[in-house]
Amino acid sequence: MKRTVIAVLGGVLTLVGIALLVLPGPGFLLIAAGLAVLGTQFEWAHKPLEYAKVKAEQGIDEVGRSPWRTVGAVLCALALGGVGVLDLLGLSVPFVNTLSAVLLIISGLILLGTIVYAWRKAKEKRNRQEADAAAA
Repeated sequence: MKRTVIAVLGGVLTLVGIALLVLPGPGFLLIAAGLAVLGTQFEWAHKPLEYAKVKAEQGIDEVGRSPWRTVGAVLCALALGGVGVLDLLGLSVPFVNTLSAVLLIISGLILLGTIVYAWRKAKEKRNRQEADAAAA
């Protein structure tokens, strides 16, 4: 019974995440969550989850290294959240309804959180490199 519940929950999270890759929403986050849930019971889910972790780390490293990518990501996050807020305030935005407006705001917030995490991680890495260079 537990294995079935895990399979259904993980499968639903993964499928919704895949749908949110083309719809507004945190698609990659839900795919990773679905694979993590599936990985608790199914060995085959570990390999794609590890791949997702590696790709996420690479993306975070890129944002932390490149100020231009960071600026672009912040602008995208603000645009996502802004469109969502405008729709919720009553301005008619094409192709946006209340649910997608909320998902846009959530996606923008997740993106901003990821950017902050990337910058902190890049700063820690620079501090470690400076400490190593000073010690050598």
